[in-house]
Amino acid sequence: MSTFVESNHENCRMDINKIEPTSVWENFSKLNAVPRPSKKEERVIGFMLEFGNKLGLETISDEVGNVIIRKPATEGMEGKKMITLQSHLDMVHQKNAETEFDFNTQGIEMFVDGDWVKAKGTTLGADNGMGVAAIMSLLESNYIPHPPLEALFTIDEETGMTGAFALKEGVLKGDILLNLDTEEDDEIDIGCAGGIDVTATRTYSEKDGTHGDAGFQITVKGLTGGHSGMDIHRGRGNANKIMNRLLYLGLDHHVRVSFLNGGSLRNAIPRESVCKLNIVRKQADSFVSKVKQLSKTIIKELKEQEPNLKIEIEDIKPAKKVMGLGAQEKMVKAIYAAQNGVYAMSGAIDDLVETSNNIAKVKVENGKIRIGCLTRSSVDSAKLDLANSLRSAFELSGFDVELSGDYPGWNPNPNSEILTVVKDTYVNLFKEEPRVVACHAGLECGILGQNYPEMDMVSFGPTILGAHSPDERVSISSVQKFWSFLLEVLKNTN
Repeated sequence: MSTFVESNHENCRMDINKIEPTSVWENFSKLNAVPRPSKKEERVIGFMLEFGNKLGLETISDEVGNVIIRKPATEGMEGKKMITLQSHLDMVHQKNAETEFDFNTQGIEMFVDGDWVKAKGTTLGADNGMGVAAIMSLLESNYIPHPPLEALFTIDEETGMTGAFALKEGVLKGDILLNLDTEEDDEIDIGCAGGIDVTATRTYSEKDGTHGDAGFQITVKGLTGGHSGMDIHRGRGNANKIMNRLLYLGLDHHVRVSFLNGGSLRNAIPRESVCKLNIVRKQADSFVSKVKQLSKTIIKELKEQEPNLKIEIEDIKPAKKVMGLGAQEKMVKAIYAAQNGVYAMSGAIDDLVETSNNIAKVKVENGKIRIGCLTRSSVDSAKLDLANSLRSAFELSGFDVELSGDYPGWNPNPNSEILTVVKDTYVNLFKEEPRVVACHAGLECGILGQNYPEMDMVSFGPTILGAHSPDERVSISSVQKFWSFLLEVLKNTN
């Protein structure tokens, strides 16, 4: 398989499979040719089973679709502890509004931009495809020295971590787990946040649009978006919160919403929102003027974080059915009251977000409202506290609220033996100290540790920016650094 990509910096064509380390990029290209949305991983599970079986390695899949492949140690390393290398098979699917792309049928279209590999208008899948590709390269290698290896490829990490939750006690044989899902190449992760989904729903009575109403569509777009854990502290705009601010302005003008759709995934900061509404024609000019004025204010407020933010209002045909004013007011005020962004910083680790919430999805259509949030915290009690705060805001406005998908954090162990090995290896190889951190994202280590409490775990990986957004990109030089580091860690384990 050969993947050719255009370079924005050079007027030439480049074969991505010739980038070093070639085996890793070749495997990444093969992986990215397989559609692999969360909860629809059948094709990538089959791909990985075929990969392991063709190598003649012990290859199994459990009841939910996690794939495990084991490889014996190379000569002279048979007596060392077995290492479990872990990454997840699924990827976040996000695309720009103008990009024509079907994630269920198409492979990711990649290109090179200087030191970065990117995708054409979609997420790249480097999260966690680079980890998967590195493990594949180790499994198929005939020359890399290593202890006994066990590859664990989990499913559905991005939308519930159901693969990690379903992995049964006693399936894994490794003593050490290296999770390859960290996104800064100078970091060694030893802890992460847990999370819980907060979903608020209610119905409303549709009313007939008034004869002579004006119709408008408001569009919020051009936001950066990003990972709702790793990027939540960066002050980026949330399309749902921005749209709600504009709708709050419309409460005094008796604006009537007919349709609203903002965001798509709980773990992605929403980048776009579209709202269709009716308004009494004699109030239309005043409302449009105030929307434009407030839009300028919001764009000015966010000019440093969101230089490409656009807020547009345009005439459309008025809708025949709209939301009742009572339900609409309650929805707008509930979203206004609901926490979004950083809620608390850690008191134990400097500069670490402890607790946050992402108002990820807002959908209004055909008499139904659905609001989806992802609440994260490294402290379980604080996670539940914020979830209950959100529940209260929504229930006071007549919503039914469900808390689901609760998963634990990963408690740091600064005295870990594998942490010492990994730190010393990093210093010897790169002549500088790594950053030993806990992250605000959700890693599977906390869940896996419930059934494997004696397994020693750390996480590291190459530098990936813009994960969970179409701006996702992975550094070529960082992949080279990550690969050399991983090989050295394998040699140095006991």
